[in-house]
Parts: sequence; structure tokens; C-alpha cells
Amino acid sequence: MEPLKLVERSADDDIAVLMARIGREARAAAHDMSLSSTETRNRAIKSAASAIRARALDILAANTRDVAAAAAKGATGAFLDRLRLDEKYIAAMADGLDQIAALPDPVGRSLARFERPNGLVIERVSTPLGVIGVIYESRPAVTADAGALCLKAGNATILRGGSESLLSTAIIHECLVAGLIEAGLPIAAIARVPTPDRAAVGEMLGGLGGAIDVIVPRGGKDLVARVQAEARVPVFAHLEGIVHVYVHGQADLAKAERILRNSKLRRTGVCGAAETLLVDRGCAGTHLAPLVKMLLDAGCAVRGDATALAADGRVTPAGDADWSAEYLDAIIAVRVVEDLDDAIRHIETFGSHHTDCIVTEDKAAAERFLREVDSAIVMHNSSTQFADGGEFGFGGEIGIATGRMHARGPVGLEQLTSFKYKVRGDGQIRS
Repeated sequence: MEPLKLVERSADDDIAVLMARIGREARAAAHDMSLSSTETRNRAIKSAASAIRARALDILAANTRDVAAAAAKGATGAFLDRLRLDEKYIAAMADGLDQIAALPDPVGRSLARFERPNGLVIERVSTPLGVIGVIYESRPAVTADAGALCLKAGNATILRGGSESLLSTAIIHECLVAGLIEAGLPIAAIARVPTPDRAAVGEMLGGLGGAIDVIVPRGGKDLVARVQAEARVPVFAHLEGIVHVYVHGQADLAKAERILRNSKLRRTGVCGAAETLLVDRGCAGTHLAPLVKMLLDAGCAVRGDATALAADGRVTPAGDADWSAEYLDAIIAVRVVEDLDDAIRHIETFGSHHTDCIVTEDKAAAERFLREVDSAIVMHNSSTQFADGGEFGFGGEIGIATGRMHARGPVGLEQLTSFKYKVRGDGQIRS
């Protein structure tokens, strides 16, 4: 079975035929993957990591062409930042695969075991989910992360990267396929949709005739909204990352400055980047102006309420839309809140249940914030840019889920498994 070649455009009926084939092959591969050994899967991942290192120059060359094409089409700086790879990023991508291979196998774990009065022994055991469809934009590294994580968890995956990263993802995918071949696993276990035609996305959202078990979207609001609206299979997704940093009245100023700067400006285009700063009125007199000045001096535009406007003449007025904005750029909204209750109300009203942080030396206030803020990730005295599966020790992630079913927060190995019950008896019958 040869890897699928690039198809630039095709008629809708041809796309349907192509996607049906991909679905059938992935479904068959998922069965083989569920029976594969830990050692075999780890071997495939390690071999893929070696292939990425060996082909680093090819990946860079392809990525340079992708970035140039996107820039020519007027892509934003934040978009280009998500698209761009360099030698360090590629090395980290390969290292991430080695880390995934070194993690414990999530499949076959005994999650619970109990015996019934009639002697039946019931065990709940972790199993692969099956076939996972990943639809993503701009980030070519998702190809490696998603492919390796799904593989490690015994799944097959169908990867549909965006047209803007088509060349980069093609080379990275070839490295993953090389790992599968070296380990003797079916190459359809990590399939790549070889066409930028948007009709392919529609086919995936329809489930490919029952081939796909779950969809994971990674991209902008429009993509995620479409997936959530049209998907006929379960979805692991977040619509927006409206991330808050709340500087409590008992916050250490130096610590708050360091955390806020990193949360907002380390990488402005990631979903864990802070978009709103809330400052407690109890410390606004001492903390607000230095925090705002730090942001402005670092090149971050600040849109603020009346108190923030008075703190620095460079602040511009915030409108109602700013409190629920995901800028993904060097822009932040700043508001002064009355107290912890007011901060929690603001986050509940305008937040997206992604990631929110409190900066404070008051442990009781911190624990209340961690308990009452209903987000997938809540933090105390740490940068919101730690909202990442790799930083959680998951070896990577294929997305961050903000729903409440099955997966929440970084979607890593454990979230890519389900379970079944094994029931062992000795001739028992039910009366």
C-alpha cells in the first residue's frame, strides 16, 4: 500500500471516493493497532523521530515555501508564527516523539476490578478509541504530535492539515510513515488527507461511513465552530481561549509582572496566551500602573477600563467586545475588579472555560479560585502558557478540550483511550 499522493483539486464525487478509501484503510489499521505490542508502537515512534532529525533540512525547505506563500496571501504575524518552523523547533518535535515513546502504555491498564456476590469477576480495562480524525490549521508540528500520540495509544488517525502548511506536513508525515514501515505496522495507521480541497473536511465531519470515532479540531474559531456545528461524531474541542490573569489584592508585584509578561507575550498566538488582565482594586494603587507600563513598554497594546486609562496615557478604551476577545496578538484587555467574587463573576461571564490564573500570596484565596473557576485548567502563580500537554508531562497533546465529557484540558494519551469490561465467570447464569 503506497502513501497517498497530493491531489490539488478534484470533483466532489472523487473526493468522496478518496475519503471513503482513507476511512476504510484507517478502520482496518485501527484493528491491527489494537492488537499491536507496546514495543512495536514505541519502535515506530522512535524511528519516526530519527527520520525527522535526518530530514530536518527537507522540512525546513518545505516550511520556508509554506511561510512565503502564506505571507504573500496576507497572513497575520500571529498566523505566520504558528506556521513557522526552525531548527530548534524541529529538534524539539523529534525529542517530543522520543518522550512519547518513553511514556507508559495507556492501553491495557486495569482501571477497576471487583467481584460480585455470584462470583463474577468484573474488570474495567483501558482500550484504544479507534480512529481519530484530526483537522488542523497552520501548525505543522501537530502532524507529529497527533500522529505519535494516537499511535502510542493504539489508535489509527486521519490527519487533515491546512492548505497553508501542506508542504511541511507532507514531509513530516513521510517521517511518521517511515517509522510505521520500520516497525512493521500498517501505513494507514497514520493517514494524511492529500488534498487541500475543503470538501475533504466535510467528508470527515460526516464520519466517513462510521470509520471515524472522534474528531479533534486544531485551529481558529471559524474552523472549530464549523466542526462543532457539522460533525456527526463526537468532538474534542475548544472554541476560544479567552484566558485571564487575575492579580489578587495579596499578589507579589514582581511575581505578577513576571507571570503576566510570560502569559501574554511569550507567544501571543497560542491558545494559552493571556487575553484579559484583571487587577484587584485592593492592589490597583500599587500594581496596576507598573503592570500596564510593563506591557506597553514590551510592545503590547492595552485596552482598558476607566481606571486602566488613568494609569497610563497610552491605554486605549476597551469596548464591550474586548472582554470576550481572543486576540492571539500583542493586545490585552485590562479591567479593575472589586474583589475575588467580582473576578470570578467576570471570568464566568466572559471566559471560555479554557485556562485562568490567579496571582496571589493568599493561599485561601488561591484555593477558592481553583475550586470555583469552572475552566479546564486553573492556575495559581504560574504562567498560563503552561497550558500544554507537553508541559503537563503528557509527551504532547492533540488539542485542549473545554467540554465536560470524556476529555477536558490537554488531550494526551489517557484521553485517547476508552475502556471495556472483562467479565470472568465459572458457569453462572442469571435467574
